[in-house]
Amino acid sequence: MHPSPVLLSLVAVSILLTVAPVIGYRPWPHLKPNSSDLMYGSSKKFEGSSEFVQMRYHMGPVLTANITVHIIWYGRWQKSQKKIIREFINSISAVDAKRPSVAGWWKTVQLYTDQTGANISHTVHLGEEKNDRFYSHGKSLTRLSIQSVIKSAVTASTKPLPVNPKGGLFLLLTSDDVYVQDFCGQVCGFHYFTFPSIVGYTLPYAWVGNSAKLCPGVCAYPFAVPAYMTGLKPLKSPNGDVGVDGMISVIGHEIAELATNPLVNAWYAGQDPVAPVEIADLCEGIYGTGGGGSYTGQLLNDRDGVTFNMNGIRRRYLVQWVWNHIVNYCTGPNALDQ
Repeated sequence: MHPSPVLLSLVAVSILLTVAPVIGYRPWPHLKPNSSDLMYGSSKKFEGSSEFVQMRYHMGPVLTANITVHIIWYGRWQKSQKKIIREFINSISAVDAKRPSVAGWWKTVQLYTDQTGANISHTVHLGEEKNDRFYSHGKSLTRLSIQSVIKSAVTASTKPLPVNPKGGLFLLLTSDDVYVQDFCGQVCGFHYFTFPSIVGYTLPYAWVGNSAKLCPGVCAYPFAVPAYMTGLKPLKSPNGDVGVDGMISVIGHEIAELATNPLVNAWYAGQDPVAPVEIADLCEGIYGTGGGGSYTGQLLNDRDGVTFNMNGIRRRYLVQWVWNHIVNYCTGPNALDQ
């Protein structure tokens, strides 16, 4: 006797519901060494280079159409905090920004293609926004309840967020008084795709949390340092908000991976699709030339002592580099050998 199609469907859904998002991000290398740490001995360049890293394309879709980032502001956010994040997203396509620029950083992401040879879109812009200031799903979220928050945003009776499977992605940002499953201990952010059984659509999304109150030394490094690292002074954040400035690099990390691996079946290294090593994972903790291990690399400083590595439209940011599969090492717009 063969199981019925209905039974098979229920089994498939139950399996999906038990699978957690597989991609996480932590900027502090001592907590989770990046995947190329063991390969530095044979490096010709220190920034994660290795002949053993094989970033491969697995034939899944990538975001070649214009990318629209729809933001869900979960919890209470200050106007100044929203402005820092909005300007970062708008800076990804701001080609007239002073070098080294966020747009220059995105050029590495654009090198990735789909099976037709089409490149990742050079256009990334801010879409619609939704405020969830009353914590509709509470102040403690699981990975699955994050999808329920997205469902609430796309099915709201007033001004629902638009559903655009081709080039749209959702960015769920939680305020500093919200705890998310595995936050601080394992991840500072992650990306995945929504389940039709919960949201009604398969949509790429990312979550990033504000760690200012919960674990700045973990997720806002190097603008905050872990308490156990006595004697190490934090760097001065470029926009005067440690939590949000720490979020910027995580947001960049997740958007880069959403563009190149939105359904977790496109660009990644390793043999296991359940635990893929993606283009930003390979460069965790690397922000400049010489970076790797516990060293951020060469950074920039202004007269006020602010630390950054790239310019946006009107602001400065510190954003980790991403893997360049053409040259097989991490690259960024502030590299000293460009």
